[in-house]
Amino acid sequence: MSTDHSRRDLNRPLLGLALGFVGVVIFGATLPATRVALTGFDPAFITFGRAFLAGLASGLVFLVARKRFPRGDLAAFAMIGATLVFGFPGFVNVAMQTVPASHGGIVLGVLPLLTAVFAALIGGERPGPAFWLWGVAGAALVLAFTLRGGGIDPGIGHVWLLFAAVVSAFGYVVSGKLARHLPGWEVIAWTLVLCLPLTGLGSLWAWAVGGVHAPPVAAIWALAYLAFGSMFAGFFFWNAGLAMGGIARVGQVQLLQTFVTLSISAVLLGEEITPIMLAFACAVAAVVWLGRKARVG
Repeated sequence: MSTDHSRRDLNRPLLGLALGFVGVVIFGATLPATRVALTGFDPAFITFGRAFLAGLASGLVFLVARKRFPRGDLAAFAMIGATLVFGFPGFVNVAMQTVPASHGGIVLGVLPLLTAVFAALIGGERPGPAFWLWGVAGAALVLAFTLRGGGIDPGIGHVWLLFAAVVSAFGYVVSGKLARHLPGWEVIAWTLVLCLPLTGLGSLWAWAVGGVHAPPVAAIWALAYLAFGSMFAGFFFWNAGLAMGGIARVGQVQLLQTFVTLSISAVLLGEEITPIMLAFACAVAAVVWLGRKARVG
């Protein structure tokens, strides 16, 4: 019996990392999909519309499953809504008007370090010195590429992306804490349902002021992906992974999102992948691999 328990204890962090990686793959298409969606929709309509569509789907699931709302977690749901439903998409949508999706993927590589910081401040986790060493190394690589390499000229778009990274990291930690006693999909689904009045009104307002411009089919599909992929399915795996493997540790897996974003940007948008981009991406992946066993209390 004790052997079975020890095996489960060993497998739980590994499963958390695997679930987190699936979430990262889904999130990795967010920036390219946003670029495509912007060909037919304004940033405001995308911000509200994606959350509204995902909220409607979530509400339907709760009605069928007859789930009861966990009232004691209302404050946490409000923080998740402010950061992940409105904050992150809003900042990203503005940034993607001036920043290539492939560059944006590199900039958001600071997310894991920020997530670890918030995990220590409000998540009750205590990463050890080695963990912080590898986390800082990964963030330094990302910032070095953003500011000095890859043909990137830092501008206001990168500032919006950094804001997006900060609010997203905070939201991830709050979500990860909730996912310790709620299923991962319920965390994001209840948040989306609670935000329906705001996202519905926001969608109507954005539509009325010209937020839709005869969208091509590709833009419609991109908006659907942002709603049901980035806004819902990705968090199903991501929140579960954070709860199982630890917020700080699984958060480091998001450094690998760079690979996903670069690849999808090249295939979907025809953006150039330079040797220096690949070199930095490989270096970041090495940091994740070396830091995966660093102690987190």
